[in-house]
Amino acid sequence: MQLTPFCLVLTCLHVTPDRSQFSKYDSVSLSCKDKLNSTGWKVKRKTLDGGVRPCSSGWGVISSGSTCIIRNIYPSDTGVYWCESPDGKQSNGVNITVTDRSVVLESPALPVSEGAAMILRCKDLNNTSDQKFSFYKDGRPIGSNSTGEMTIQHVSKSDEGLYKCSIAPGEETISSWVAVEASPPSPSSAPASCSVSVSRLMLHLAVGMPYLLSTILLGLIFRDRNRAQPETERKGSNDVVMEIIV
Repeated sequence: MQLTPFCLVLTCLHVTPDRSQFSKYDSVSLSCKDKLNSTGWKVKRKTLDGGVRPCSSGWGVISSGSTCIIRNIYPSDTGVYWCESPDGKQSNGVNITVTDRSVVLESPALPVSEGAAMILRCKDLNNTSDQKFSFYKDGRPIGSNSTGEMTIQHVSKSDEGLYKCSIAPGEETISSWVAVEASPPSPSSAPASCSVSVSRLMLHLAVGMPYLLSTILLGLIFRDRNRAQPETERKGSNDVVMEIIV
């Protein structure tokens, strides 16, 4: 599972297997993971029928720590899932859809980072031979093949939307939302900006150095003149005194 920028900083709900759509009777593991400390965090959910309830309160089983496992998942388990700390802090929310259809779309549960590759899989639970799989985004066809797998390279914000797939007219999956988030800054970006700043500084120094040297030289010349002028005046005054005495 690829860690998104969000999950590298804050507590995040991880779904295993990493998809947002499941078939009836599948098993799913939900874990609260924190880079610092996830002790005491609980998996919670909000469903249409059951309202807001934590794991093991009529659904799921706590296996260890902050991990909740749902075995034999049902369409009634469809809802929003998240992690919550003892003091009420909440993680990201993940939409999980459970379907009893014969076709299921496997798409990432967590947001996909810009620039990464995204894999979509269309599963025919009846294992029909010589099947053609068609993929759609926001209701528009984006491709078809016989493998049931589509890879979108270098994902951008424009790839965010509702995805679904079909194997025949009338046999299609439920639509699942795929989110795209900004990727973290590249480590090489800082040295690049630094080198640009240094080059600009050197350019300014090269242009301004002649003016700086000229200013220093003029200052030295005026200083020497000011020192020489009082000595001349003193000599002139002494000559006058000598003439008067003679």
